[in-house]
This record gives sequence, structure tokens and C-alpha cells, in this order.
Amino acid sequence: MRIAIVAESFLPQTNGVVTSVLHVLQHLRRRGDDVLVIVPDAAGADVPEEVHGARVVTVPSWSLPMYPDVRVATGGSGRLVRLLQDFAPDVVHLASPFVLGWRATLAARELEIPVVAIYQTDVPAYAAGYGVPWAERLLWRRVCDIHDRAALTLAPSTSAVAALEEQGVERIRIWRRGVDAERFTPDRRDPVLRAELAPEGQKLVGFVGRLAPEKQVGDLAALAAVPGIRLVIIGDGPDRARLQALLPDAHFAGMLHGDDLGRHVASLDVMVHPGETETFCQVVQEGLAAGVPVVAVGKGGPIDLVDHSRTGWLYPPGDLDALAGFVRDLVGDEAKRKAFGTAARRAVLGRRWSSVCGELVGHYAAAIETGPPAEPFPLGLLRKRVKSRR
Repeated sequence: MRIAIVAESFLPQTNGVVTSVLHVLQHLRRRGDDVLVIVPDAAGADVPEEVHGARVVTVPSWSLPMYPDVRVATGGSGRLVRLLQDFAPDVVHLASPFVLGWRATLAARELEIPVVAIYQTDVPAYAAGYGVPWAERLLWRRVCDIHDRAALTLAPSTSAVAALEEQGVERIRIWRRGVDAERFTPDRRDPVLRAELAPEGQKLVGFVGRLAPEKQVGDLAALAAVPGIRLVIIGDGPDRARLQALLPDAHFAGMLHGDDLGRHVASLDVMVHPGETETFCQVVQEGLAAGVPVVAVGKGGPIDLVDHSRTGWLYPPGDLDALAGFVRDLVGDEAKRKAFGTAARRAVLGRRWSSVCGELVGHYAAAIETGPPAEPFPLGLLRKRVKSRR
């Protein structure tokens, strides 16, 4: 099979989209497939020319002023048409498509190549967090433009499926994410690290993720009233300085990778995740694999991941007293915390990347068999259609 993967972000960045693409590339290499990866350039940082046997091609991009790590592709679809025409893929895989993904959608349609679009980032929901709530409708319009023209849309959770269906998107299937249960394992729990982070024997309560407004890390200030804990923040992003001022007693570990990340996650007593815009939330799954119970907001992807009162707790959106109460419950009851952690590990052991990527190849085959869908409607009618959806 020949697959072109078009991703909005790639190495050297680290995020859920990049992680998923890398696992897919590993799987396709083992199968012997021919793969081309098309991504934005990194301006000053090196994007590898080959990853897991796949050739990587970059297109020009620019950085978002408020978020320099995010690269937005520039230019039209002409270059993508030429790249796809030269490579002649059987299917185009769009990884969290938005800007570059829209151009790839146009290019694939011109060449009559079926598209499998992976819905992974709730871009419209970011509008309010970045102070432009009026843009949400426009952003949803672009999301629908892309997914309406895909042979298949793959969504990672039941909440993501529901959000897309509410906007009128069709041909949706669930495609969840795998977890590296060898990197994220209770065996990596490190007493030395724990003593460094909690010199007074506090319980470690940790957040892992991008430090940006949509992650709502500032909600963790509600944990200041919980006695006997040390907050550990793992990750980096544009909100770091503000959060360090808001959470002065927290330890900010910065961006961690590989086994060092696995060691830090396993050394936590409780993981917390307050962000309400997650379509899946891979870090929650990694915490569960490490045997760490999770307290997460009961919205979005975590609803499918956290088994309430067995592997962690889900609190109502906005109810920060409940967030603090559930953390207090787990840090104050060692037997319950251990029981939750054991159940958490067992709950995710079957979610191997090999099986998840095998499902993806099946979706590729289905898209190739059915081919591209008919043009859903003239582009000039998009605005009218979106208004009717709201």
C-alpha cells in the first residue's frame, strides 16, 4: 500500500498528533508499505528527512505570534498536488487536519485520491480560550469542509463522534489510541525522584501536557487547600510564566521525553487533568498505564478513559470544589489509591499500538474500496450550511 500522511505538526515538536503519527509510521514500516510524510517546516529547527523508513517533505510555514511552537503552513494547494501526483498514493491520511490539511483535501480531490481524516484537535473550542469566541463558528466551518470531503473520518472518542455528528459530519468511525505500557509502567516508580520532589513526604499530584489556555491548568490552584500534597507540572508552553506565578509552590519539570517522562509519571500518586477540550487525552491513558489513578474533568475524551470510582474520578466541568475533594479522597486513602492504580493499569493493557494501527490499515483499505465521496455541496454554500447547523 502507498500512503501519504499529511500532518499539521511533526518532529521536532512533541504532542499527541506527532506521537500518533510516529507509531503509525513504525507500524507501516513493519508492514513494508511505501509512505510519504508532508509537514510544515520548523524555522530554525531540523525536521528529519526520513523517519521509520518514510520520506519526509516540508512545506513553508510561519509561527503563530502568541504560540511560536505552532507552525501554520503557507501557500496554496499546487505544491501538494505535485507531491501527491509524483508519489501516487492509494490513500491520503490527514493527521489532525486544519490549514495544511485543507490544502491536502483540495489536492487529493483534484487527483481523485481517497482521504482518511483523523479528527484529533478540537480547534473550534480553542477560540474562547484565546479570546476570540466569535471565531468558533468559522473554525467549525473549516473542520466540516475537510471532513465532509473525506472517505472516512476517524474520531478518538464517543464525545468527539458526537461533536462531529452535531455539526453534520458523516462517515465517522471511532479510532482510539494505543499506549506504550512498557514505558508507562508502575515499575518505573522512582523513590529517589519522589524524595527530591517531595522532601517532606508529600503526595505527588501531577499534570502532564501543554501549558496553554485550553488546558485550564490554572484550575489546579483549587488544590492549594488540599493538605500534604506537592503539585508537579510536566510540560511547557506559552502559559508557563503565568502558571508559575499562580502556582508558586508547584514544581515545574519542563518538557520531558521518553523514559524520563515515564519515570516521572509513574512516580506520581495522582494525575489530574482539568482541560475540557480534549478529544482523547493520551496523557490520561499513559497515567493509567503507569498505575496512577486519575482525577479528570467529566467532559471530552477522559469520559471514555477514566472509569469513575474504579480507576479514578470524573468531576463536573467547572466544579473545582469537586476536583479538590476527589484529590483529597485519593491522597488520604492509601488502600483506595492502590486499588484504583491496579485497576487503572489492567484497564489499558490491551490497548497496544500494534492492534490500534492494524485497525487503521483496515480503515485505509475501506477508504480505497469506496473511493472519494461525491462533492457534498458547492463551496459558496458553506456559510449557509453551517448557520443551519447551529
